[in-house]
Amino acid sequence: MILIELYGIRHHGPGSARSLREGLVELGPDVVLIEGPPEADGLVELARDPQMQPPVALLGYVPGEPKAAAFWPFAVFSPEWQAISYALGAGVPVRFCDLPAAQQLAMPEIGTARPARPRTDPVSELAAAAGYDDPERWWEDVVEHVPGPAVFAALAEAIGFLRGQDSEPDPRDVVREAHMRKVLRRTVRDGYQRIAVVCGAWHVPALSVSAAAAAGSVSAAAAAGQDLPSAAADDRLLRGLPKVKATFTWIPWTYGRLAYTSGYGAGIQSPGWYDHLFSAGDQPVERWLAKAAAVLRDEGVPASSAHVIESVRLAEALAALRGRPLAGLAEVTEAARAVLCEGSDLLVGLIQRRLVVGERLGAVPAVTPMVPLQQDLHHHQRSLRLRPEAQPRDYDLDLRKPNDLARSRLLHRLTLLGVRWGMPQQGRTRNIGTFRESWQLTWRPELDLALIEASMWGSTVAAAASLAAEAAALEDLTGLVERCLLADLGDALAEVLAAVRDRAALEGDVTHLMAALPALVRAARYGDVRGTDPGRLSEVAVEMITRICAGLPAALTSLDETAERAARDRIDAVHSAIGLLADHGSRTRWLDTLARVVPRCPALISGRLTRLLLDAGRLSADDVAIRMSRELSRAAPAAAAAGWAEGFLAGSGLLLVHDDKLLGLADGWLAGLSADAFAAVLPALRRTFGEFAPPERRAIGDKAARLDGSGRPPVLAASADDDLDADRAVPAVRVVAAILRASLVPAP
Repeated sequence: MILIELYGIRHHGPGSARSLREGLVELGPDVVLIEGPPEADGLVELARDPQMQPPVALLGYVPGEPKAAAFWPFAVFSPEWQAISYALGAGVPVRFCDLPAAQQLAMPEIGTARPARPRTDPVSELAAAAGYDDPERWWEDVVEHVPGPAVFAALAEAIGFLRGQDSEPDPRDVVREAHMRKVLRRTVRDGYQRIAVVCGAWHVPALSVSAAAAAGSVSAAAAAGQDLPSAAADDRLLRGLPKVKATFTWIPWTYGRLAYTSGYGAGIQSPGWYDHLFSAGDQPVERWLAKAAAVLRDEGVPASSAHVIESVRLAEALAALRGRPLAGLAEVTEAARAVLCEGSDLLVGLIQRRLVVGERLGAVPAVTPMVPLQQDLHHHQRSLRLRPEAQPRDYDLDLRKPNDLARSRLLHRLTLLGVRWGMPQQGRTRNIGTFRESWQLTWRPELDLALIEASMWGSTVAAAASLAAEAAALEDLTGLVERCLLADLGDALAEVLAAVRDRAALEGDVTHLMAALPALVRAARYGDVRGTDPGRLSEVAVEMITRICAGLPAALTSLDETAERAARDRIDAVHSAIGLLADHGSRTRWLDTLARVVPRCPALISGRLTRLLLDAGRLSADDVAIRMSRELSRAAPAAAAAGWAEGFLAGSGLLLVHDDKLLGLADGWLAGLSADAFAAVLPALRRTFGEFAPPERRAIGDKAARLDGSGRPPVLAASADDDLDADRAVPAVRVVAAILRASLVPAP
C-alpha cells in the first residue's frame, strides 16, 4: 500500500521544523521530497559534513550572467533543513521537487525575487480570522507552542479554504505546482511506498488530490471536492517553458539576510529568536532573558541575576494577562525593556540586533563546489588571517608590516572587482602618502555572487583585478591608476597608464581632463611604503596639464550658473593637484594660464582665479585691492559683484582678517547697495561666510564693527588706559625692522 504524507510547513518556522521531525520519525518514509530546485540534488550530501554550519543557502546562477541568480536559504530551524538532516541520518533518498531553477531563472519575475502579483499571505489571513492583529503572535500561539504532527492537517484545511477564495492564482505558482505533481507521480512509479512531501503550506491543497490519486485512493480524491489538472494537462502546461543553464553551490548565509527586513521574500521577523526557540529545549524564556542580560553586560550595562528573575516574572505575568500559552517575543521584549533596559530604546535596539535578529554567519565545507576565484580568496583569507564575519570588524593596518600590506592589497583588489568586503574608514585612508590604513570588514552573502560575477575576469584575485582595471572612462582610468598602485597590480598599471595617455591625447573636452588629473597626480606622488614604482605617471600628468592649459580659455566661456560652480571646483582641484607635482614648469604654465583668462571669464571664476594668483604670489595685495575696487564698484551689477566676492573669498576668511584694505573695500561695497540689491546678493553672502570657521567670523565681525562704510580700512584707536610711550618704543621698532630686513637678504 502506498502512503503519501504532505507536510505543509512555514519556511523557517521552528514549530513546523520540530513537528515535521516528529512526523518523519513516526512515518518512517523511504523517500523524502522537499520544495526546492532539483538541480541541487547532488549537493544535498554535503549537509552531513561537520563543516556545514547553518545558516547556509543554495545559490543558483547562470554562468556568464551571474545577475540571473536566486538563493534558497536554510537555518537550523528551517523545516526543509530538518527534513534533509532526517533523511541523511536515516539513510533514505532525499530529492527536491520544485520547478527546476533552469526554468525559474528564465522567468522575468524571478530575478527580482518577487512574483508578478502579490500572493495572499496565509499566516496574516489566518491570524486576522482568529482575531489577531499580529501574524507572528498568532503563529507562535498556534504552532510554536503546540508542537506535534497533527498541526499539519489543521493547517492544510485552513489553507484549502483560503485558496478556495483566491480566484486568480499566481501564474508562477500554477507552473510550480504542476511540476510538483509531476514529480510526485514519477516517485510513485519508481516504486516508493512511503513518501513524505515537505512543501510550503500554501501548496498542499494543490498536491493533496494528486497524492490521493497517485496512492490509489480515488474516494479520497473525490471527497476533497477539488478538480485539479490531470497529468496530461500538467505536461501541456510545462511543455515549452524557457530554460537557461543553471549552476548550483552552497554559500554561507546570515540571520540578517534571513530577516524579511533585508528584502528576502520568505523572510521572518526574528531569526535569532526562532533559533533560540528551536534549540533551547526547556525554559526558553529564562534562557533568553539570561542571554539578553549577557549582551548588556558585554556593553558595560549592569544586569544582575535579580534583573533576570524579575524580567521572567514580568514576561510570564504579561502572557497570563493576554491569555497566551507561553510568553512570546513581545512579552520578553517588554519585560527586558522595563527591567533590564530600564526603558532605554537604545538598549532594546541592541538586544534586537544581537539576539532577536542575530549576527550569525554560516559556514560551508571546503569541498563545496566553487569557482576558482572563490577558492583563491579562501586561500588568502586563511593565509592572511582574515576571517569572514557577519559582525562588522575594524582593522587598523600598518603598511610597513608584510602581513598588513598583503591584507591591504587584497582588499583593494577586491574593491576593483566590485567585491566590497572591506570599506575604508573615512579620514584614515585618504592620505595615501602615510603608512596606515583603517578598514571595516563585513561579509555579506551577496559577496559570493559578486565573486562569481567577477570570475569572468580571471581565476585568481590578482589576475581578475588586473583585467578588470582596463575598460573605463578617462576620469575612471586615472582613478584606476591610483587603485592599481594601492592593489600592487604592476601588470595592469602599464596597460591602464597607456590607456590614459592615449585617451588624453584624443580627448576634446578639457573638463574631462581636469576631472581626471587629480587622481593621477596623487598616484604620481605616491610614496614607496608599498614598494611600488610610479614609473611614468608624472610624465603623463605633465602632458595632461599642457592640454588643460591650452583648452581652459575656451572651456570658461558661455557658462550658466551651475556650470560656473562646477568649473570653479574643477579649477580648485587642478590647482591643488599641480601644487603636489615637483615639476615647476607645469606650475608656471598653469599660473600663466590663469592670469591670461582672468579678464575674460565669468565673475565667480574671475574672483576665484584672482584669489589663487594672490595666494601664489603672482598678484600683490595692492593689485588685488585695485581689482576688488573695480569689481565691487557701484557700476558693477550687484549679482556679478556678489559672484566675484564669493569666488574670491570662498574657503577661508583669514584674508579679510589680516588685510584691512580688502575688508574696507568689501564693507564699502555692501554699504553702497540698495535694499533690493542687498536682498538679491544676501544668499551668496550667507553661502560664502557660512563656510568660514567660527573664529574667523568672529574676528571679521570685530573688525567690521569699526568700519564706517566709506571703504577705508578700520581705524585703530588706542584705549584711554593705554600707557604705551611712543618715544620709548622707537628703539624696539628699529631693532625689529633690522631683523626683518636681515631675514630677507639671501644667504651667501
